[in-house]
Amino acid sequence: MLKEYVALTKPGIIRLNAIAAFGGFWVASKWNIDWMLLLYMLIGSALTMASACVINNYWDRELDKKMERTKNRALPMNRMDPAGVLIYGIVLGIAGIAILFTLVNARTGWLGLLGLFVYIVIYTMWLKRTSTWSTSIGGVSGAMPPVIGYCAVNEVDMGAWLLFALLFLWQPAHFWSLAIRRVEEYRAAGYPLLPVVKGIKRTKLQMIPYILLLLPTGILMFTYDYVGYFFLIISVLGGVLWLVHTLMGLKAADTDKWARTNFFISINYLMVIFFVMVVDTNGIG
Repeated sequence: MLKEYVALTKPGIIRLNAIAAFGGFWVASKWNIDWMLLLYMLIGSALTMASACVINNYWDRELDKKMERTKNRALPMNRMDPAGVLIYGIVLGIAGIAILFTLVNARTGWLGLLGLFVYIVIYTMWLKRTSTWSTSIGGVSGAMPPVIGYCAVNEVDMGAWLLFALLFLWQPAHFWSLAIRRVEEYRAAGYPLLPVVKGIKRTKLQMIPYILLLLPTGILMFTYDYVGYFFLIISVLGGVLWLVHTLMGLKAADTDKWARTNFFISINYLMVIFFVMVVDTNGIG
């Protein structure tokens, strides 16, 4: 049963976002790390993200039965009581937000609440079922972790906005490469995602501007002196690699193979970018 409770929190998503939150904290701290503050921020943001994921699982339980990727989860398979899962999600959220407000600062608490509201109400309850804009607008919540990490130390300034832009722009292309592969499952479940409503070619085209805009975002991180030359080079090279592969998708003979590789590139792009961001944060010493 413990394994089921853990799975409801979507540990893979939490891990990836915790890396982003850590990166944001490190950029703001410039190697002058308050380790206890970092720990509280990570715990608070992780619990908040876990809450959003659990409540998302609760709300989507009936639609999850229609998708191959999700039909074996605990709620669609009736292995857990929905009411208990909802309470579990609410408790996680209260704990996470309380930690951010009391042990970090009010800025991170409000940002955590904003992320929860957008993910649960705007994305899960509303847009996911009604609009192709769900992925883009829902990206607001996914962009909160590095901003929370940054704002645990600093005010909301250019650094916070650039970190927000980095995650906000990364998410749609990353998710659409998965959605293209699972388009028939999403169609069967009734989700009006972009590849379902507008088609795969339109989705491939719409991925391009998001990835393209990642390039100046990385350059501006360097221009505003948050990171050094190493980050500048890696972010530009990584962005160009992802962009070129996405452009190749317009003429790819095997769309499934292309989408799988594009998804792999997107995951590794984010992990490498934040690792290099930490290593090459300006202000060492």
